[in-house]
Amino acid sequence: MSNKIGVLLVNLGTPDDPSTGKVRSYLSQFLNDPRVIDIPWLLRKFLVNFIIVPFRAPKSAKIYQKLWTKDGSPLLFYSQKAQQLLQEKLGENYHVELAMRYKNPSMETVLEKMRKMNFSQIIIVPMFPQYASSTTGSAHQRAMEIISKWYVIPEISFISQYYDNEDFLEAFVEKGKKYNHEDFDHVMFSFHGLPERQVDKVYEEGLCSDRDCENEITDENKFCYKATCYATTRYLASRLNIPEEKYTVAFQSRLGKDPWLEPYADFVVEEQAKKGNKKLLVFSPAFTADCLETIIEIGDEYQEIFEEHGGEKVQLVESLNDSPLWIDTLKNLVEERSQIKNALKN
Repeated sequence: MSNKIGVLLVNLGTPDDPSTGKVRSYLSQFLNDPRVIDIPWLLRKFLVNFIIVPFRAPKSAKIYQKLWTKDGSPLLFYSQKAQQLLQEKLGENYHVELAMRYKNPSMETVLEKMRKMNFSQIIIVPMFPQYASSTTGSAHQRAMEIISKWYVIPEISFISQYYDNEDFLEAFVEKGKKYNHEDFDHVMFSFHGLPERQVDKVYEEGLCSDRDCENEITDENKFCYKATCYATTRYLASRLNIPEEKYTVAFQSRLGKDPWLEPYADFVVEEQAKKGNKKLLVFSPAFTADCLETIIEIGDEYQEIFEEHGGEKVQLVESLNDSPLWIDTLKNLVEERSQIKNALKN
């Protein structure tokens, strides 16, 4: 009898191609998710479908056309490479699949395929190191919605976050060592932004700003995205010997006029240039695969802002992509949850 374990990697998603129509379809699915834009249903539908998507899709399509390569979307390409390499690492006792939370390969299609394979256990691994309701939370919720309809439900294991995992940190340290931080005037650790109201919802009482999330992880804030982003930064800076006065944590990619987590990354880039700094090194430890937010937003748009205000070079530290240490990280995360490993221990 086979006890093969199914492994599902989940990343955010990408348009099927960079045409306006496909980008519109992607944005519509993405932004209509109530965990992404967490406002009342009717208001969200109106804002997304009649204001944001119609105006944003043509502009975003032009940006995606700059991003697209001969291999297609970098996020999808590197996620597929990670899937293939993880399958090789884990071996025949595991079966690794990849799904995107939005668009293709869809979670519905991939999980239906996995249902038919009758696994004894399925381990779901979102490719987001820090928990946020709009990323990991959304992926887990959608998986549960789909799996809850199965007649036979095997053991399901969800991995929620690994921002402090030693293997994950070492994988980013290896990427960072490609660039000597002493050759740069300042270092920015840039994370995807969130509306402040979303981190506030982590707490039963009070606000995120009432806590010392910039400096410590506690039982209360261990699932606060802001706290885990700052913690990831402290761990990486310590391992790379970057002094505290030389780096800044920032948040990028905000949408709308509501307050988002600060400081805003584009403001930090401008500020550093105005201070007379000429070379800026940027890490993006919330992204495990290079994508529009790293290649275009940081690599191109922040470069333009920096130059406009007197700076010279914004150097992006590449994401983990298909690096061997990242594949080892995924392997170890899976094996820690595996029935097979536990059976061998016993």
